[in-house]
Parts: sequence; C-alpha cells; structure tokens
Amino acid sequence: MRLLLTPLSAAHLTVAAKAATTEILALLGSGCHRRLIGDSDSAPIRRQSRFSGAVPHYLNMTTKLAPTVRLNNGKEIPVLGLGTWKSKPGEVTEAVKAAIDAGYRHIDGAHVYENEKEVGEGIKAKIEEGVVKREDLFITSKLWNAYHKPELVVGACKRTLADLGLDYLDLYLVHWPMAFKEGQGLFPMDKDGKMLFSDADYLDTWKAMEECVQMGLVKSIGVSNFNSEQLARLLAVAKIKPVTNQIEVHPCLNQSKLISYCKERDILVTAYSPFASPDRPWAKPTDPSLLDDPVIKAIADKYKKSNAHVILRYLIQRGTVPIPKSVTPSRIRSNIEIFDFELTPEDIKVLDGLDCNGRICPFNEAKESKDWPFNIEF
Repeated sequence: MRLLLTPLSAAHLTVAAKAATTEILALLGSGCHRRLIGDSDSAPIRRQSRFSGAVPHYLNMTTKLAPTVRLNNGKEIPVLGLGTWKSKPGEVTEAVKAAIDAGYRHIDGAHVYENEKEVGEGIKAKIEEGVVKREDLFITSKLWNAYHKPELVVGACKRTLADLGLDYLDLYLVHWPMAFKEGQGLFPMDKDGKMLFSDADYLDTWKAMEECVQMGLVKSIGVSNFNSEQLARLLAVAKIKPVTNQIEVHPCLNQSKLISYCKERDILVTAYSPFASPDRPWAKPTDPSLLDDPVIKAIADKYKKSNAHVILRYLIQRGTVPIPKSVTPSRIRSNIEIFDFELTPEDIKVLDGLDCNGRICPFNEAKESKDWPFNIEF
C-alpha cells in the first residue's frame, strides 16, 4: 500500500518538503521500508508501509505539533500525548493548558484518575481562547473496572463526557480486562482488604463499547493492559476492532513480543509510563531511575538531548505512542521537542538491552482475578 502524506489543514504553516523528509525518516525509525518520491519543495512525499493500518502519517504543520498515526479505522492519533495519571486536580487544568499551548493535541485521561472535570476545564479554556477547536484535539478516556457490566457501560461513558464537558470522545478504552464488583466504589474490597470481583466478561463489555460508537458518544474504541490471549479472544468476536492496546512500555519493559503481536493485527500500542513513573507512590529510593540512567544519558549527550527525549524518541521509533505525564510546564514543553533528531539502529539496540521485564504497574491487588493479564509471557 502506498499512502500520500497530506496537509493537516490550510490554517497550518507549510513545512518545506526537505525538512519534512528528515522528520519523516526520524518518525519511521530503523527497520521500516521507506520510499521517498521527489526532492523538490513541491514534490509529494510518499512511503511504503509494512502495516495495513497503523501507518505513520506525517502532516503539514507548525513545528510544534506532533505527527499523527493512522488507526485501523482510518482516524488519526497524534504520536505523542499528555498523560494525566496521578495529576492532582489542582494542577491538571494548568498542565492541560500548558500542553495545548506547547502543541499537544492528544490528551489521555480516565475516570479512575478522578480529575476529568479539571482536564475538561483546561480543554474548555483553550477552545474559548481560540487556541484550538474541539476537532483539533484527540481526547482519550477509559472505562473503569467497576463498570464492566454491559448495562453500566453507556452510563459510565456519558458521565465521563459530562465531567469533561464534551459531546464525544475520540477514543474510549476498557481500562483493564478485570471486572470489579459493581456498586461498591472504584476499588471494592472485603473486610480483609481483598479485592472483590464481578462475573462480568469483557466480551460482553466490548459489545456495550461498540454501542457507544453506534450512539456517537465515541469515535474509536480500544483496550488497555490486555495480553495476547485476551486480545485474540476479543478479536474473534468483535464487530468493531480495537484500534489500540494501551500498555506499560519503557526501556526496562520494552514489550517487544506484545508490540509485535499487536502490529501484526493492525492494533496500535499506546505506551503509558514511558519514564517508568518515577513519582509512583510505591517507588523505593533504591529503584533505578530512567531519567538518570547513565546508558541513556550517554546517548542523550550525543544528540545534546535529555534522557526523557531519548526515551520518547525510542518509543516512537518502535511504532508506539507514548503519553508522558507531567504537570510542570517546562517539562511539558520539553517533552515535545523530539522531532528534530533520530536514534540510530545501534542506539535502539543499546536501549533494547536495558529490558529486564521491569514492570512497575503490576496491579497485584487484582492478581486473584481470572482476567489478571500478567500471568503469561505477553
């Protein structure tokens, strides 16, 4: 399949084809077969894709905006997003506003983060200021585990929309394959502190997710934290194919097998916790820090970049969409400055070597669920 890379909109500034070519190659990274046609400022730029759907699609734009990837339903998602997990309600509104000002158009949230009203306030402010229109943004949320019963899904989606102040979501995900007991809060537990589970089957949950699409509440649907067996089971019955599987990915957990499995089935991988969530509440002082890792720093110094830049670049060149979380405006601005350099195959190999199956979000509290996803290799 040969795809023409087209402009985002007439309102955005034109990027010269030669400059765009450099960044296209950076986005595609090593291992992608590529073919460029033409070398003048007016020549069209085309590429040959290994994949039928999730095709990097570099758009004419200002240098602040991230490129987009085409999902398996033809819609586009920016290759970099702002994560909002652990962002406090008092901080996340300003973080969203800073991100939009910096050029982010992809905001990732979830009901369980308990900050969607504040995320919505940040979105509303930037729309009212005229910085963006709603259609310029890609907003993701997630169905929490306590709402897996099919009769609860549409209502949960509508609550998220009300909290965000939006008419539709660009992407709605099943947050985890495990279902929690309904009607007892977000994390229902018995008197001994053990998680209470529901008998809801995520296949039935998915049917209700498909209904959300049919009702116009969401544009695309996907999953999060699903392993390969769970994806296979879902794909066997889904009328609407999941567009993404959002999973933990970073150099210490590079998820190569699950990423390959998803790519082969035209499912994009969104990478959460790309820096291994150094601010996670359960982190130990002795835990290694990717943002200070000397191996990554040696690569970063070569390009006059930071460890964060190298990690995000690594994830994008591997075909994933990272969603780094920050509430610090300077870091938010810095994290998007990753489209002016490209890691070499040797750099990628070095970073691959950091993998140690270092999962930092195992959700062990739900380990007794039949659908806990981490009891197989990938």
